[in-house]
Amino acid sequence: MSEYPPETTPGESGRLKGVIKDWALANGLTVRPPPSLHSANADPAGILATPVSLTLFPSPFPRACFDQAATFQKTYNKLYASISQDEEFLARVVKEIGDSDDFITELWRVHLRVKEEGYVQHKCLGLFRSDYMVHQDGAGSAPKIKQVEFNTIASSFGGLSSQTSQLHKYLASTEYPLLEKSIKRGTLQLPANGSAGGLAAGIRHAFVEYGTPSTGYQKCVIFLVQGGERNIFDQRHLEYELQKYEEPQVPVFRLLFSEILQCTSLADGLRRQLLYHPPEFPAHTFEVAVVYMRSGYGPGDYPDQSAWEARYHLERSAAIKCPTVLTQVAGTKKVQQVLTTPKPPSSPSILGRYLPDEDSASTSSVRSTFTNIYPLDETTAGVKARQIATDPELCKGYVLKPQREGGGNNIYRSAIPAFLKSIPEAHWPSYILMELITPPAVKNTILRNGNLERGGVICELGVYGTCVWDQQSKNILHNAQAGYLLRTKGDQSEEGGVAAGFGCMDSCNLV
Repeated sequence: MSEYPPETTPGESGRLKGVIKDWALANGLTVRPPPSLHSANADPAGILATPVSLTLFPSPFPRACFDQAATFQKTYNKLYASISQDEEFLARVVKEIGDSDDFITELWRVHLRVKEEGYVQHKCLGLFRSDYMVHQDGAGSAPKIKQVEFNTIASSFGGLSSQTSQLHKYLASTEYPLLEKSIKRGTLQLPANGSAGGLAAGIRHAFVEYGTPSTGYQKCVIFLVQGGERNIFDQRHLEYELQKYEEPQVPVFRLLFSEILQCTSLADGLRRQLLYHPPEFPAHTFEVAVVYMRSGYGPGDYPDQSAWEARYHLERSAAIKCPTVLTQVAGTKKVQQVLTTPKPPSSPSILGRYLPDEDSASTSSVRSTFTNIYPLDETTAGVKARQIATDPELCKGYVLKPQREGGGNNIYRSAIPAFLKSIPEAHWPSYILMELITPPAVKNTILRNGNLERGGVICELGVYGTCVWDQQSKNILHNAQAGYLLRTKGDQSEEGGVAAGFGCMDSCNLV
């Protein structure tokens, strides 16, 4: 693929820019514009949208790695559903993270409060995403798929990802064949990507599993969101997919996290059904079957105690949560680090606790995706990690991660020693140290805010999965792989968050 993607002339680049811009706007491959492009005063009605950052061409991605990641997803779904059921293990993880992480500590307190009075809803929904990068030890070596992280809350971009795949298929049919260095129709290997429909199907499964409402009100789904959400169209695509189901009808409402207590209540009685009172429709009340959280994943969503009371209010209700507090804690970096701990001699690994057939092909395959991750505690492994993290040279091959989601939280390479020096050593156990993955060289052109950026890029593959399970019976009620996401960033950028402005949307050309 040394000649791919092809170099384009200035005229061709201009043509592609125009076609992509119009297709994106016409098909909802968009975000709200950042303040750097339009001030609030310039758009007081909030009517503007701009194309999301995109690659001009689908990036080459090893077919074997793509197929492996897609195949592993159902096993990963089952793994994290099982972890969420293991309160004893999660309690130990929270303790190892320590009191220095107030956010994780408060999450766990919510669980303990609900446990004390008794959970009324044992069914759970997971809309998961397992993120990978291709790792290559050296020139000529076979590429391997290595896991970056596993997301159990607010696994975003499923809506925009399916649209990006459609855009690149459109360009492959209409525009790429016309280039001076043309790409013939049908020569690119573009995998199908039904991420929007797949994630919506997971929500629908939970909606059906909730059963018949018992309050006399129609049941609904709540998308729990942040104020000023720029990535609203990604979420809307999932909502629109849900509306395609004629039976059962799935009413969807967006609710700000900050307005939970004002707009919802619990029904009288022991079942604690969650009732939603739409402020726009005061004559209507709905029984909430599913709460899908696109917020609540970071401290910024909990500015005061009332926000924690709101999360407790949801957790103790009968609505099926995506995720529950236990599932959210299962997605912490600390859990990932513990899972990757090497198997001790003559005893089962932590992974074997949840995937009992230790030597099966599926368990071995999951283990093959792990990279080296270390604690920063006072264990033997932690002491070794501290030596690496504080060494000005050794640290260059690592990234330091806190127990946070949403992007922009990590500390990379040479910045690690100074950062650790700036915080109390007692806080170090709340971080994990991860060996950096070395991806093969790839090039592409990114269209960002109307400007083209050409050069080397790094691609990160996310595979979506949906899972519905029962915490009490431990039965898996639904388990599916649900499409993929490819995010791409310049090879000089550490962070890859699209919404944060570092990365862009992409799709795979399998090679």
